[in-house]
Amino acid sequence: MVLNKDTAKKTAELLLQINAIKLTPENPFTWASGWKSPIYCDNRIILSYPSIRNYVREKMGKQVESIYGKPDVIAGVATGAIGIGVLVAEFLGLPFVYVRPEIKSHGRQNQIEGQLEPNQSVVVIEDLISTGKSSLNAVDALQNHGAKVKGMLAIFTYGFDIATENFKKNNIELHTLSDYDHLAQLALETSYIKEEEHNTLMEWRKNPSLWKK
Repeated sequence: MVLNKDTAKKTAELLLQINAIKLTPENPFTWASGWKSPIYCDNRIILSYPSIRNYVREKMGKQVESIYGKPDVIAGVATGAIGIGVLVAEFLGLPFVYVRPEIKSHGRQNQIEGQLEPNQSVVVIEDLISTGKSSLNAVDALQNHGAKVKGMLAIFTYGFDIATENFKKNNIELHTLSDYDHLAQLALETSYIKEEEHNTLMEWRKNPSLWKK
């Protein structure tokens, strides 16, 4: 759920500006899942641009406060949201932890890295939401540790129906700075893509696992 349309539009503009999001309907990308996609998103690129990372840091920090108040801890989902999560925690003056995809096979065998006590309240920071599976895996790890997860805030979501269903099923509230609809509309309005390419983007989003160029 996007809370502020101006923020959604500005965030989409910045992501396109630094090529954190690339739209190539005529030359699709192949995701790790095997899906063919006319869009590719790598929000880690934000960290290389000080003014943009400060914008994201401030917007996410203020949204955490306005939605959830101040939690005890900010948690980032490894690896993409570690940097962003640290920025948000720093903005709010809060402790930070990050959650691995699975328990480490050596050393202390942690899945959660950092100091987190049972019953502490946590807001989870993500960079990108696709199906929501990896994000909710992190939530499970935090809850199994005894943390009280207040919700999740991400930079961008594709807005897949399956993600909406997954978050609803797990009773986790999700908010994002921007989303696929705002991005696609802005790209069309600024002539970044043509009308037919916009139609391709909308068609892909309906059923991405079966889409073919």
